[in-house]
Amino acid sequence: MPPENTPPAASLPPRSTRQRVLRWTLGTIGAVVAALVLFIVVLVNWDWNRAKPWVNDKVSEATGRTFSIDGDLSAEWHWPQPLEEGWRRWVPGVTVRAQQLSLSNPEGFEVPEAPGKGTDQLPALPPRPEPAAPAGDADARTAAAAPASASAGSAASDAARAVALEVGDTQANAPARPPTGMGTIASASATLRLLPLLSRTLLLDTVVLTAPDIVLARRQDGRNNWTFTRSHARESTAEDNPWDLRLNQLVVRGGWLGYADGLKDLALRARIDTLPTGAPQAEGKYGMKIALQGTYRKARITGEGLAGPVLSLRQQAARYPLRFSARSGSVQTRVEGVLNNPAALSGMDLQVFVKAPSMADLYELTGLVLPNTPPFQVEGRLLGNLAPAKAVWEYRDFNGTVGSSDLHGSLTYTGGDPRPKLQGHMTSKQLRLADLGPVLGAPSGVRAQEKGTSRRPGKVLPDARFATDRWGAMDLDLAFAGQKVVRPDSLPLDNLSVRAVLEDRQLRLTPLRFGVAHGRIDSNVLLDSRTDPLQVQLQGSVQGLQLSALFPKVERMQKSLGRLDGALALTGQGQSVARMLSTSGGEMRLYIRDGTLSKELLDLAALNLGSVIVSKLFGDDKEVKLRCAVANLDVQGGVASTRTVKLNTEEAIVEAKGTVDLGDELLNLRITPDSLKWKFFSLRTPLYVRGTFADPQVGVEPGPLLLRAGAAVAAALTAPAALALLPITVPAAEDDAHCAALLAKAGAAPASAPAKPASRAQR
Repeated sequence: MPPENTPPAASLPPRSTRQRVLRWTLGTIGAVVAALVLFIVVLVNWDWNRAKPWVNDKVSEATGRTFSIDGDLSAEWHWPQPLEEGWRRWVPGVTVRAQQLSLSNPEGFEVPEAPGKGTDQLPALPPRPEPAAPAGDADARTAAAAPASASAGSAASDAARAVALEVGDTQANAPARPPTGMGTIASASATLRLLPLLSRTLLLDTVVLTAPDIVLARRQDGRNNWTFTRSHARESTAEDNPWDLRLNQLVVRGGWLGYADGLKDLALRARIDTLPTGAPQAEGKYGMKIALQGTYRKARITGEGLAGPVLSLRQQAARYPLRFSARSGSVQTRVEGVLNNPAALSGMDLQVFVKAPSMADLYELTGLVLPNTPPFQVEGRLLGNLAPAKAVWEYRDFNGTVGSSDLHGSLTYTGGDPRPKLQGHMTSKQLRLADLGPVLGAPSGVRAQEKGTSRRPGKVLPDARFATDRWGAMDLDLAFAGQKVVRPDSLPLDNLSVRAVLEDRQLRLTPLRFGVAHGRIDSNVLLDSRTDPLQVQLQGSVQGLQLSALFPKVERMQKSLGRLDGALALTGQGQSVARMLSTSGGEMRLYIRDGTLSKELLDLAALNLGSVIVSKLFGDDKEVKLRCAVANLDVQGGVASTRTVKLNTEEAIVEAKGTVDLGDELLNLRITPDSLKWKFFSLRTPLYVRGTFADPQVGVEPGPLLLRAGAAVAAALTAPAALALLPITVPAAEDDAHCAALLAKAGAAPASAPAKPASRAQR
């Protein structure tokens, strides 16, 4: 008897029904499998070129440009995935490949290329050399042939597979880029995973670009070719595209990237190659090799270097490595360090070396307004923000040389309106005066750039034009200190310091200070370039300068030429030192006290003019004790006229009257001795000093001649440019009993100055 819970036999389906259901199930599964196989077979053998018109239209619509694939469009399926695990191993992957791609510029936008000529809107790009097999091809073949290890990861395997597809490609040369084209690519391949498509993620393991030639350009009118507009009115938004695009690796083989800028007259072309994995030069951090060529304002630019992987540029917190060296004309630079998050221009930390024939040569490349200098080179750490609206760059702790002088310091550049500003401090432990000369417009005689500072025939004062046309480009506030200043003939100046402030085209040197010959020269200078010609104001003083210290041979004899004190106040106009002095007006006072004069001492000091005057007044072998020498000069229209020029010794009072023409560089002085003890004089008639600054003459003919008496004052005439540095009260000298006596005997009226030509003010 069957159990009570056993269903009755009548409730079971008939055997024939069960068989029929099984057959239908198996048939359905078989049909699905067959359809899937058929689909895969069709898909694998599908001619993807039939999709090119659709792809071309969609890309053209999205970019507002003409896009085309003129070569094959194909796909290679790979299955199973060797490096995947579990069931994902059996999900197919595909590498899509397109050949001969091109994208046009906006309508009416053309980028010329040499040997063609540039236009009024754009310079011509440098020519692209004939295509050659990239250096990395051998490594690519090796990487493709070698079995991928599990530790290398799927990305390396996919990259090797994708690169292998490109090696030996018969269509590897990109189509010629016409002037109307933005770029061409010989071949592009992308390895795609299918499974992420279910979550609307387009995951590209590796994209390989072979021989891309992309050109970015900005015209002089501001238009550029990298701004895309859709061909239809409706603009896309983030909500319109729910797909997420991810790219793991980008490989560039034999790529070219060009940039033309009509606003800056800049045309560059760079060869870009992805370094193969394990390449020695990669050093574990670099991913690209770059070679650069081009022109900037007609100057040729070349460079080469290494940079991080391209995809690192997309990371939000990237430290993008860079090592690069370049040359533009005579300027050389070397850079190594990192860019912080370059996609957002967050900052940089670079070690920068710069070398050039003059600091002024950096203006065209950097926009920095710097003076003419001898050849220089510096190296320091460059930190800052790259964003144009917040550019703050600090060149920290740099060290280098200018000519034969050392240079150290830190500078900070801050971008902003109405002008950027450069601030900082610089020091030199030993500053050669010859290296400072080109800054002041004096010639060194060794650089082509200094032709404008070369001495004019028969002239002494420097006539190099100040480059004031650049003063409106930026402001600056720089402090400089030269701890020791030396001259080529080994006559030391103690030190030099200056604070230079340039603001709204006005340059102030406040103060400009020289420690010289155990004394000090202080001056304040204002150069105002807001008017043409340049307006100049100069005030200064000389305190306690020991003349013997300027001449080592005299100092070694333990003889004193006296102590020099003085003051100066001048105004003038002109684009050079010579032209400013030729229009100057103001006053100068010089005092020399407690010195010893003789022909022998002045010969040792190479003060030839003073030696001749002393010899004619006192004899060749006589030493004369100087109590005080006074030179009080009135300057009008570039002519210095004597108010009081006297020399007081134990034997005589010597007076000079006349003029010094600072414009024509002419002397016209009459020197008259007033004997206290005539027996000591070898000559009792007046002397004249006349001629040019470069070739003064001393004679005994009486006549209306020029200023300055006494050996010390005559010594000043042998270097008239120094008077422009001597800055108007001199309390210590004016309170001296001997000097006060000379001032008390001074005549009221200065010698009259000759008429000046009306055109002098415009020189």
